[in-house]
Amino acid sequence: MKDSGEPDFLALGYVTITRDPRTQLVVTSRCTPEAAGILETVGRFRDGGVQYLRQPHDMPVEQQRHYATAAAQALLISGFSVYLDPSLNTLATPDGDRAAAHRYLDQLTERAGKATDDKQVAEILAEVAAPTEGLLSHLVQTLITTWATWSQRTEGALSKDDLAMRLMDTTSGLSRGGDEIRRIRSQAAAKPAAPQPPAPPGPAASPPARGR
Repeated sequence: MKDSGEPDFLALGYVTITRDPRTQLVVTSRCTPEAAGILETVGRFRDGGVQYLRQPHDMPVEQQRHYATAAAQALLISGFSVYLDPSLNTLATPDGDRAAAHRYLDQLTERAGKATDDKQVAEILAEVAAPTEGLLSHLVQTLITTWATWSQRTEGALSKDDLAMRLMDTTSGLSRGGDEIRRIRSQAAAKPAAPQPPAPPGPAASPPARGR
């Protein structure tokens, strides 16, 4: 810790998202205004001091992790270098914890069902199709590894009817789909917010009573 009591950030040169061991707050290093805007909008961070941003004191732990991961994904999509503390990464499921992965997917589905504008849709798509950390990217990498080890056991040239070849073709299609989702996400994020409908007129005021 520094003498001022502010968190130390060990991964210099990156937007660092970590947990301060002294306060247990999720904090992030001070960064460019563009990155700070993403952190505030996607990660629910707010001004915490001269050198860092922080999440609210009363945010539940699962929400801390969820918003920290979402902010990291949005920063990566926007071209920033990011260090995310592994303990905050909801995409990391230690010990093969399938239940945690399913909870994350359920939460993402719930957020998708509640999206009310293009910006919120773009946030969902960023988590699904981020180039290296998105859900689809992880799935494609798993399938590529499966295909590679499977095809090594086949003898002779692969044919169109070979199951490993069919898996490779399907995986390539998923990868191309991820590219298209990222293009859709970028266009959705760039769309201006829809104007709000005017408020309905209030009840007409009654004319003042005339004296007799």
